[in-house]
Amino acid sequence: MNSPIHCIGLMSGTSLDGLDICYVRFDSEQDFEIISALTIEYPEKWKYKLRSAYHWKSEDLLALDVEYGYFLGREVARFIALHSIEKLNFVASHGHTIFHQPNRNFTLQIGHGAAIRSKLNVPVVCDFRTQDVVLGGQGAPLVPIGDELLFERYDACLNLGGFSNISMNRGGKRIAFDICPVNLILNHLANQLGYAFDCDGKIASKGVLNKELFDRLNELEYYQLDQPKSLGYESVEQLYLPLIESYKIPVEDQLHTYTQHVVYQTHKTTKQYTIDNILVTGGGAKNTFLMQLFSEIFSTKIIIPDNQLIDYKEALIFAFLGWRRLQNKTNCLASVTGAKFDHSSGIVYL
Repeated sequence: MNSPIHCIGLMSGTSLDGLDICYVRFDSEQDFEIISALTIEYPEKWKYKLRSAYHWKSEDLLALDVEYGYFLGREVARFIALHSIEKLNFVASHGHTIFHQPNRNFTLQIGHGAAIRSKLNVPVVCDFRTQDVVLGGQGAPLVPIGDELLFERYDACLNLGGFSNISMNRGGKRIAFDICPVNLILNHLANQLGYAFDCDGKIASKGVLNKELFDRLNELEYYQLDQPKSLGYESVEQLYLPLIESYKIPVEDQLHTYTQHVVYQTHKTTKQYTIDNILVTGGGAKNTFLMQLFSEIFSTKIIIPDNQLIDYKEALIFAFLGWRRLQNKTNCLASVTGAKFDHSSGIVYL
């Protein structure tokens, strides 16, 4: 590597917490620095569009793909101006997931790369998941190659975002998979009480466990599947929420029971492996009640980094995936997704 690479990674999670923008410098594939980062809270109109697009007809969804791409491009341009960024090699965008059905060989993350590129003066890399799904993979998780190369000092990496997913090395190969939905459901339940989210898990902490709901959640078919496996919003809407809402109990009890479910499933997963320490990031790492429950049941050392890494680790890694794509290096691991082979995924707009 002759000179440092400066790039921007974009991440929009299914829980609609906002658009994460991360400006990072890579000095090597093991040495990086987050120079500046920002989360753009979605205006209500965008929350509505991104939340409801799952039900839209195809031509409206195609229009939204471009409209959201323009939105991303404008926000990145503002970010560049705000931070007076002069060195920038490229932008890598995860997009926002609308559909994810790898069993039917398709996935959709909107935010058209050509529309993003039209607002910027650098190449744009996007659509990291489609190629993997077409190759028979889950198209998720994609972060594990970043975990392996950038965070190799940790036995495992756990992300508690819209979904919980874990990544670790086993038998000389990286494995990773989604464990269960997290903030996608916790935020939805908090919305019923008029809150954007349950800050620090305070509402959940006041509820009580509904044992019958807890047991039925743990009986869901997904938990019987072997990895590689992944979850999408479809599972939340069709399986999880109908089950939770079929129990006419206080929302506090629904929140409490589901939080206990997340802890149970995560512990059940991790105790199958020898893990001395685990790096925890994502919005769930800031949920005081959730992390308290983790500390009570986990024997593994839980490492919670500074807020910048908690909030922007995924955006950082998508920048890393973009860099590897531009070098035509592997950025998607078959051992993780179940694809036919390792590959370099992403569409590049020059």
